[in-house]
Amino acid sequence: MNRKLAVCALTAGLFLGGAGVSFAGASGDDKTAASWHKIPTRKSGGVSFHSGKYKWEPAGPRTHGAFHYKGWLKDTSAGDGHNVYVQVKAEGHDWNRFNGKQRKSVWKDYLVWAPADRYTDDARIRACRDRGSFHPDNCSPTKRYRR
Repeated sequence: MNRKLAVCALTAGLFLGGAGVSFAGASGDDKTAASWHKIPTRKSGGVSFHSGKYKWEPAGPRTHGAFHYKGWLKDTSAGDGHNVYVQVKAEGHDWNRFNGKQRKSVWKDYLVWAPADRYTDDARIRACRDRGSFHPDNCSPTKRYRR
């Protein structure tokens, strides 16, 4: 009976030890992971992108050395009837547009990379208000990041 108890205790210890190692590996404390950097608030009339952060993801099968950004996009002129968006551009390619919602703040968390490039090391970001087809959109000053 003592032998069965010892085997059960050993099995439980190994299982819990393995679960702890697995949990620690998933916690994001990997020393090779890129670190987050602050994006200063990007704002213009009617729009604000705040609490933003970015990092350069390593090149791999999923990320291609991407520019990873996240933050809050806010419509600061709720009564004007215009939508807001964030634009991000990587490696001299076209702008990518990430829409917000009228009268709300929405969380944005995206990877931006150029399919033709293995590594993305140049990116730009700005926040804009869509003023419709008869008026030009107004955007914050563009912020450029280089790896």
